[in-house]
Amino acid sequence: MLGRVVNALGQPIDGKGPIAAEKQSPIERIAPGVVDRQPVKEPFQTGLKAIDTMVPIGRGQRELIIGDRQTGKTAVALDAIINQKGLDVICIYNAIGQKQSTIAQVVRTLENEGAMEYTIVVAAAASDPAPFLYISPYSACTIGEHFRDTGRHAVCVYDDLSKHAQAYREISLLLRRPPGREAFPGDVFYLHSRLLERAAN
Repeated sequence: MLGRVVNALGQPIDGKGPIAAEKQSPIERIAPGVVDRQPVKEPFQTGLKAIDTMVPIGRGQRELIIGDRQTGKTAVALDAIINQKGLDVICIYNAIGQKQSTIAQVVRTLENEGAMEYTIVVAAAASDPAPFLYISPYSACTIGEHFRDTGRHAVCVYDDLSKHAQAYREISLLLRRPPGREAFPGDVFYLHSRLLERAAN
């Protein structure tokens, strides 16, 4: 799957032919417990001096990139992916609810920098149905867990989880679940915590 663009079901959407899959995994998995995790002791180099010196990130850690629109959140994530060249780190970029032109631009940027050799793009575009947007981060996480379980390092970038929450809200309203604040269902925080807790050494 390395160097490929796939949808939320793992099917290729880049026009480069089928993917020879060796195994299948469920996208829902319980996060490893505290005892099963390795300590966070190895640094994750983003290539951005401000981040690496002021707020260093460790492998096995979760980090939130937060900011207003057009402030460079995606650029920071892409720079971190590009900086993994030659470090034996598999990168999974998960585009959730973005325009297809934006996803194509991200893929082009990664190709131009030679980063697609070790990157998998899991794309759920804005034009895709809400269930695709809902399951795509879990699919991306499962791909990352496969590489982790085979002894390699992997980094997952979810861009962005606010669109994931909106897709979950659409599905929940269609299922007539009781809405909470701003019509989001009450378990929207559990939705993301059970995803992000799966990041571990």
